[in-house]
Amino acid sequence: MERINGRLVNWASILDAKTREQAETTSRLPFVFPHLALMPDAHLGKGATVGSVIPTLGAIIPAAVGVDIGCGMIAVKTGYRADQLPPERRPLREAIERAIPLSAGHYNRRVVDTARPRIDELTRLAAEAGFDPAGYAGNWELQLGSLGSGNHFIEVCLDEEDAVWLFLHSGSRGVGNKIAQRHIKVAQQIATKYWIRLEDPDLAYLAEGTDEFDTYIRELRWAQRFALLNREEMMDRVIRQFGEWVGGEVDEVERINCHHNFTERENHFGKSVWVSRKGAIRAREGDLGLIPGSMGTASYVVEGRGNAVALDSSPHGAGREYSRTAARKAFTLEQLRAAMQGIEFRDTDAFIDEIPAAYKPIDQVMADAESLVRVRHRLQQIINVKGD
Repeated sequence: MERINGRLVNWASILDAKTREQAETTSRLPFVFPHLALMPDAHLGKGATVGSVIPTLGAIIPAAVGVDIGCGMIAVKTGYRADQLPPERRPLREAIERAIPLSAGHYNRRVVDTARPRIDELTRLAAEAGFDPAGYAGNWELQLGSLGSGNHFIEVCLDEEDAVWLFLHSGSRGVGNKIAQRHIKVAQQIATKYWIRLEDPDLAYLAEGTDEFDTYIRELRWAQRFALLNREEMMDRVIRQFGEWVGGEVDEVERINCHHNFTERENHFGKSVWVSRKGAIRAREGDLGLIPGSMGTASYVVEGRGNAVALDSSPHGAGREYSRTAARKAFTLEQLRAAMQGIEFRDTDAFIDEIPAAYKPIDQVMADAESLVRVRHRLQQIINVKGD
């Protein structure tokens, strides 16, 4: 842990100058209390740093939550072991790819039976919140149960005892993105209207007690719920495909579902604050969480230590060292294939920017996080599914 100044505490041993500068800029906002906590996976983001925990008094920065509201992880430990799996892994990868729409802008053709109760719940919650999600995305119902692209993934993994885990990463999809973009714009319009000077316009905020703030909170909470149910819907489909592949029932030994782009009201250092975790998971004492590496490296099931200075938080993944553009210039498909040796994946140059070398070493991130979480399981993927 490094206390950079009275407003910023850093756990990242790998931290470039631009990311540090961005985090310091955010920490100087007068309503940040008691300080901004920078996680081990911190890297440059839009407005606020990815891998930052931002507690605020009486205001929220929509860009500090990010455009993928509620993005997070879900993992299920099955009753199967490695020696019970069929030798050919490609059929399961392709079955998952058929069952779940992949890539940006790809959604379901119809609402399937497993999704209907979740759609009904979201419809009711939207009515209670006083808005119609169709105003943001007319096909929002078809978005539930879709993965997206970028660093979103679905994996089959083995833990240190060869138990089989199903693991995936996704968020609130297009509808959540539209909600986030709208409120970021509203905050910027307010800053312009009232001549609020900001070091970065993406740090525009909404003040508690205003209609704009209340509207954002209502729609934010809906999008966070959408993201969680989206992961549940996809996991149901993965379990079904996995069961068909192994030819048996799938018993769930454990299920963990956690956000890493979200805002909640919490108490820290004697005050009630809004805590925005942008690329960080909540890690109170005993909280279970998931910290993935990259598409070719280990992931971790963790238990929170409740570190007060870290605002009960921990990293959400490895964190990028190369931007997507820089990674495409620096690495090749042959290097990606070498990094994915022994892992069943879709062999395409579309994933070069997701090569493990584009990310911080996950083992270093976990070493930096030793005071934040206890490791319960180390997972190594044997099948990886991603969208272009």
